[in-house]
Amino acid sequence: MKPSTPHLEKILAALEDAKNRHFPGTYHIPRLWQDDETGTATVNPARYYHDILSRIAASPETPIVNSAESADDWTRRAVVYNLFPRLTTAFDHNRDSAISPEPLPGGFRETGTFLKSIALLPYIRRLGANTVYLLPVTTPGNQQKKGALGSPYAVKNHFDIDPMLHEPVLGLSAETELKAFIEAAHHMGIRVVLEYVFRTASVDNDWIPQHPDWFYWLDETLAETFEAPHFDQDTLNRIYEQVDKHDFTDLPQPSEEYRARFCPTPATVSQDTTGTYLGITGEGSTCRIASAFSDWPPDDRQPPWTDVTYLKMHSHKEFNYIAYNTIRMYDDALDRPEHTVTDLWDTLIRIIPHYQKTFAIDGAMIDMGHALPPRLKSGIVAEARKQNPAFAFWDENFDPSPSIKKEGFNAVFGSLPFVLQDPIYIRGLLNFLNKTGVAVPFFATGENHNTPRICHQFPRRNEGRNRARFIFALGIMLPAIPFIHSGMELCEWHPVNLGLNFSDRDRENFPVETLPLFSPAGYDWTEANELAPLHPFLRKALVIRERYHDIVSSGDKGSLVLPFVSSPDILAVLRKGRDKNLLFIGNSNPARATDGIMEFQAENLELMDLLNDRPRHIRNHKLEFRLDPGESIICELPA
Repeated sequence: MKPSTPHLEKILAALEDAKNRHFPGTYHIPRLWQDDETGTATVNPARYYHDILSRIAASPETPIVNSAESADDWTRRAVVYNLFPRLTTAFDHNRDSAISPEPLPGGFRETGTFLKSIALLPYIRRLGANTVYLLPVTTPGNQQKKGALGSPYAVKNHFDIDPMLHEPVLGLSAETELKAFIEAAHHMGIRVVLEYVFRTASVDNDWIPQHPDWFYWLDETLAETFEAPHFDQDTLNRIYEQVDKHDFTDLPQPSEEYRARFCPTPATVSQDTTGTYLGITGEGSTCRIASAFSDWPPDDRQPPWTDVTYLKMHSHKEFNYIAYNTIRMYDDALDRPEHTVTDLWDTLIRIIPHYQKTFAIDGAMIDMGHALPPRLKSGIVAEARKQNPAFAFWDENFDPSPSIKKEGFNAVFGSLPFVLQDPIYIRGLLNFLNKTGVAVPFFATGENHNTPRICHQFPRRNEGRNRARFIFALGIMLPAIPFIHSGMELCEWHPVNLGLNFSDRDRENFPVETLPLFSPAGYDWTEANELAPLHPFLRKALVIRERYHDIVSSGDKGSLVLPFVSSPDILAVLRKGRDKNLLFIGNSNPARATDGIMEFQAENLELMDLLNDRPRHIRNHKLEFRLDPGESIICELPA
């Protein structure tokens, strides 16, 4: 009988051969990868990984496929661990105070790999996660890199897996090791979702020589001074007014001077000695690929994305430039079937089915989904669903509205990370969702790789930990997907990338070269839990969520009520069910204990605090309490 994990067996065979070889030097691993202890352990790496993978392969298979479960069903029950393989499992294994981008003597890497990600699966399962969401694992570009390793979002080849994610000692390809990772995850009952980059590509993408019409080209003499277009205030006001009204007819264009920087598709393309692609137009002008920038809002002044370029989704001579009205808020004159770059769209539509057939993935997160043409998104969804009707689609979108559901998407990123630092904004968002309902779940998280870490906001580590507890407890009460951005459970504070909600001071303190999205880096796996472990808290909160899943997952209008509480630092959320309700009360202040009073119709009632395993008493229609910094209460109430 063939094993259910043939690629995992290949890795085990390679480790079996390697474990009897001499490994030069010492190899340390975090104790936390094995149990809830801090510090490190010294191991023979081949034997260590062989033992863990053997236990996974020998364990009883946990069925993952339920024919009755739709993509909506399993997405709503998902508990997500967000893994960036190159970073999450990176570690200073030889303890020389640096993470080397080159393999150690003996052939094991210090940067994260699929082998180490497989070994981390039991840890992820212990946290309570049942779904792993991987940031892009495709080969990154080499040109205009922001750091030593390049961004996973600067995709050089959409079909190739990053060779840095394999362990040289195994003598296997990165593709084989990714297959083994997904096999092992499925064996343990864990689904795997991959993120896909369809809106952009690296400036040295492999498609450029054969398909120069898929890209925007700049006049070579003007490329060095290229930047986002500038709009005066009157024009900005008109842009905002039209977009707010969904009026995309004759959207204001950038200046003629800006548009003139762009060249027509070159007749020939070649690479210079540095690897930069240069094109020659029919008129003999030299041009190069245009780098990207944040196009919305149209006066956004985020640093340019020098390592990526926008793919040219439409062909129209009057719109041969990069701006908000060609990249996201498509002008009506542009977004027509006759202007579709059909061969590009067809290629993009084939990418996910390739990964479904080759790697058996369970879902896709679409990067910049809010900036893809709706017809293209529909084609991507339809083609993947032909392969697997229960294939899930998640969208980098901030609006959990019915329109997203109609597009075939099962979840969105949502706006929660952008309001969680202020109870007033949290109340505003939750009141809005109570009135409108929630058509698709959003991610219940206070951070992702583009936003500040929760603990980045607080100079004292214990305060960050307190805020993380509050946010996670609140998140399990919402019609949302519990989302553990890897490192959050360790109270990591160093940002992965300076994408959204960062200040100029942050950009001064964290140069691009120090950011883990672009360069070798690792988490504080060894001492992160010395203050008070978050792991048991996360597990307990997730058990409560599963117990009351039917109540907390409901997105019905009126099912999410915010009762009045006496203290502004205290947030209360009541989730209404058919025969019982669930009450959350949390102290959003991470530095100070807070007293509060909440009134009830019941005169006297004993409640059980499920998070803290202690009774709480309503007396004379009042529940009086004192909550420690970041502490929360969750109680069942009669309907």
